[in-house]
Amino acid sequence: MIKAIAGFFASKTKRRLFFLIVLGIAALVEFYFLGLARRTFVFYTIDSGIIVVEDRMVKRSPSREVNITRYTEEVLLGPVSPDLLPLFPRETRLRSLLFRNGVVYADFSADAALPPAEGGIVLDNFRTLYSGILRNFSFVRDVRFFIDGTAAYLSTGQDGSRLYVEEFRQGGEVTSREDLPGSEENS
Repeated sequence: MIKAIAGFFASKTKRRLFFLIVLGIAALVEFYFLGLARRTFVFYTIDSGIIVVEDRMVKRSPSREVNITRYTEEVLLGPVSPDLLPLFPRETRLRSLLFRNGVVYADFSADAALPPAEGGIVLDNFRTLYSGILRNFSFVRDVRFFIDGTAAYLSTGQDGSRLYVEEFRQGGEVTSREDLPGSEENS
């Protein structure tokens, strides 16, 4: 028996194949024990705005709300590649997230009303997050966004999806941190 095993490992090709199989089995075992789920994230390139999809492994939880929260926090972290635009400014935080009756209610800090320093369009970024949540979580029927407690993303989109777009700030567009409610200059 030992001679047969030694004869098998004498071949360099068979030895490499054996180690690849062992490595693959170890990776699968680790994957199942860690409880990871594959999630897709959409970002845009800096130079041309082309859509790029990133796949990430995110820890799975028995709670649907926790899974959606983890996904949203990963989106706020931004892309892995430095050639891609983040969807939101780096300072943006998820203040709260609720999942009730198939609807996600996500409240972001006031920084979400601003485009990222690297560029991008706020409305397109919210649409991207909206579609990302619907794509990754089939049990979600609708997503409603809030910025500092004010409805920020709620009308009907071209594809029939419900996208609510209300003025975050009455009378004008938010273009800098000073324009945000609660900033030092506006207090």
